[in-house]
Amino acid sequence: MSVTLSAVIPVFNEAENLRDFEQELSAALSSLGGTHETIWVDDGSTDGSFALLREFAGLSGQRALRLAKNYGQTAALAAGIAAARGEWIVTLDADGQNDPADIPRLLAAAAAGTDVVSGWRRDRKDPYFSRILPSRAANAVISAVTGLKLHDFGCTLKVYKASRLKAADLYGEMHRFLPAILAYGGASVTELPVNHRPRRAGQSKYGLARTFKVLLDLMTVKFMGDFITKPIYFFGGLSFALLAASGVMAVYTLYNKFFNGIFVKDQPLFLLAIFFALVAVQFAALGLLAEVLIRTYHSSSRKPPYSVADKAGEG
Repeated sequence: MSVTLSAVIPVFNEAENLRDFEQELSAALSSLGGTHETIWVDDGSTDGSFALLREFAGLSGQRALRLAKNYGQTAALAAGIAAARGEWIVTLDADGQNDPADIPRLLAAAAAGTDVVSGWRRDRKDPYFSRILPSRAANAVISAVTGLKLHDFGCTLKVYKASRLKAADLYGEMHRFLPAILAYGGASVTELPVNHRPRRAGQSKYGLARTFKVLLDLMTVKFMGDFITKPIYFFGGLSFALLAASGVMAVYTLYNKFFNGIFVKDQPLFLLAIFFALVAVQFAALGLLAEVLIRTYHSSSRKPPYSVADKAGEG
């Protein structure tokens, strides 16, 4: 059976919010044309959430998965995405702060010709100093580094073209970078304001501690997006820059020796030049090793270094 839309919802200790949220989600999906399914992914909950999800799975068009332990939101989303059968995939948080009533509008925008429609919690109902302010700073940094200008990378409410989303590899805390990851692969991305509601019960499972993970993952996303098929450009560029700096310092050292009478042993800059030169050689070697690894990866996995957006005609 062809499925138009798959809703993927990661769940971690949200038993107090699930029943009301399921009713809202079912009502929103029922208003859509075509067929739909709901995939609940329990990420190692300990509060009885899966008992409710098992109950939901007895309803038409709903399934539930239970991970062996708490792997994190990215892993839960990846499990749901792998199980999804829809042409489009919508992701939502299970705490009820995302409004399922926004799904038809986001899906309509996606169906009009956009691969990713990202929700923007313009009027966010969260504590300002502990949630909103750090989020705004993170969004500004992510936009600057990746080149994709979005107001709200952290909003889980997003609609994706399934063929694009299933091709993405998700690890660590990469789920918040999905629009940027897909944009690196040529996907079109847009953003729409969505309704954001106060949490009805329970507490947020995320805090400021994840900020450091976000920064580390951002470095990975930037490297994977810009240099994954040509790592020698990154490491080689660093190598050339260090060699150039080393050369300048060495020349300055010689200038001081012959024109100012300062012996080399009295110039610490010369030791720094040697250090830069050694590190430059190491970066060059690292770049060559990375090239070999990338070529071996693509050869063994038979995964091409490109993605096809569309096809036309026969053959």
